Amino acid sequence: MPVIAALRRILRPLVRFLLTQGITYPYLAELLKSIYVEVADNDFRLQSKRQTDSRISLLTGVHRKDVKRLGIQKRTSLLPPPNVSLGAQLVAKWVSDPEYLDANGHPIPLKRLAGEKDSKSFESLVAGISKDIRSRALLDEWLRLGVVRVDATDRVCLMVEAFVPERGFDEKAFYLGQNVGDHLSAAVSNVVGGSRPFLERSVYYDELSKESIIELNQLSAELGMAALQRINRRAIELEARDAKEQRAAEHRMNFGIYFFNALRDHPNVTDSGEETK
Repeated sequence: MPVIAALRRILRPLVRFLLTQGITYPYLAELLKSIYVEVADNDFRLQSKRQTDSRISLLTGVHRKDVKRLGIQKRTSLLPPPNVSLGAQLVAKWVSDPEYLDANGHPIPLKRLAGEKDSKSFESLVAGISKDIRSRALLDEWLRLGVVRVDATDRVCLMVEAFVPERGFDEKAFYLGQNVGDHLSAAVSNVVGGSRPFLERSVYYDELSKESIIELNQLSAELGMAALQRINRRAIELEARDAKEQRAAEHRMNFGIYFFNALRDHPNVTDSGEETK
């Protein structure tokens, strides 16, 4: 059955990730049970009729007593780690605001502290987004995460062009859920037939050498980052316009590009030749 085959392929990397985190099948089964109940309750209501535990049980196969129990439990918060939202805003401004870009459109190194006449500093960048966070505290956290480095002249240099820190598990886990969840939502909507198809495309080849993979990986990173930066700049402009014109800002969007490679006949073996754990 094609759907089951697709499901097995989707679940394999997820189960591999869960095992690395010590999340066992019984825990996942209970989590899935609660999500089945939540989705059935929210997305499968009958028009002009009250949703009932019996109907949710019929839709999901979850016992009615479990439906009732799960319905009254407090659901896990989906809020990001505290520094994710601020970090994303700061990096977005750094890579899109002409004041912080060089002639080639790349983010410039910033003086750590603001001078009397020079506004191009890490301190002023932080102050322009939030008056509640001290730039020194944020710099220490970003150095820990590998988002920035400080060079020999005490300038802060951005190491990434989007807020995906080198270290910091909570932050990476948040983006794993957000990005994979939205990608899968777009793909599922296209399969089941939403109101309009989402952009969800890929390029696939399976007879390439390791050298070719390295070249395509680099090209994908260059073109992908250029597209992301252009979307980011325009989104900032439109967000400011919507606020100025007092438009109802009720929608969100997520645009992403991905690249992955593995040995053709061994999907769990990376390009380094080491089996993923």
